[in-house]
Amino acid sequence: MGTGIQPAELGFFVALANSGSLSSAGRELGISTAAVSKRLAYVEARLGLSLINRTTRRMSLTPEGEVLYEHARRILGEIDDLDQLLSKSKGTPQGLLRVNATLGFGRIHVAPVIGRYAALHPQVDVQLQLSAHPPPVSDDAYDVCVRFGDAPDSRVIARRLAPNRRLLCASPKYIATHGAPSSPRELARHNCIGIRQGDDAYGVWRLSLGRGAKQRTEAVKIRGNLTTNDGEIAVSWALEGHGILMRAEWDIQKHLASGRLVPVLPQYQTPEANIYAVYAHRHQLSVRVRSFVDFLADAFAKFHVEAK
Repeated sequence: MGTGIQPAELGFFVALANSGSLSSAGRELGISTAAVSKRLAYVEARLGLSLINRTTRRMSLTPEGEVLYEHARRILGEIDDLDQLLSKSKGTPQGLLRVNATLGFGRIHVAPVIGRYAALHPQVDVQLQLSAHPPPVSDDAYDVCVRFGDAPDSRVIARRLAPNRRLLCASPKYIATHGAPSSPRELARHNCIGIRQGDDAYGVWRLSLGRGAKQRTEAVKIRGNLTTNDGEIAVSWALEGHGILMRAEWDIQKHLASGRLVPVLPQYQTPEANIYAVYAHRHQLSVRVRSFVDFLADAFAKFHVEAK
């Protein structure tokens, strides 16, 4: 008996894992439950691995089955991309799309867009992974990463989805109690809310004044008794009057517009945090990746205009 997974078995195993039961897989594949069981047993015997935990009530993947499932879905998606590329057809978006985004922004802004995209393209299976620390650009675990800050290097494609900048703010209650700083140096005597996210330098805020060659940047070491890795929590603390916060404009613009937060040191420029969709060069001809990035860009552009 030969060893190793066979290409024809990838589709069978993905269909089986997606179905949740042998009988459901049989109906989808057009074969009997006994035939599904026999084929699975054959694959497991040849590999020398157990892929499915089978009980009378339910079916679940073993750790080895999980590995096979994830790789099989990715490979089948790449085969779809290759087929569309060779046929020079625009095709219909389909297959697995793995998306990564930061915790707060992904939950508030990316997830709703994915929901609308999935409704339009039901043949695309979207997996959204939220993380405090963005994966490295060389990581192949995701097809599209939504990122803030400077555009990544040439190893990947980075499409700017929307402009964004970080702003200093506080609640009127905090300003009324503690006063407003008139210079970056005065931030040292204020309670500043810290956020530990990604590769950002924690505890140091950089503020610039002037333009071009006359621009002067100050790095301020902040202090405060509240720190988190969740941007939503940090914003809620600022709204409650606990301190001064530096946060992306997208996350606080509604509170600034309502007056629940007010700008602090608005004459100073803070680092940009433009929003990018980042993906590998090999995905640039992928119909599902290209259509999703276009959809993201359109959704974010409309939201940004409406918010203004």
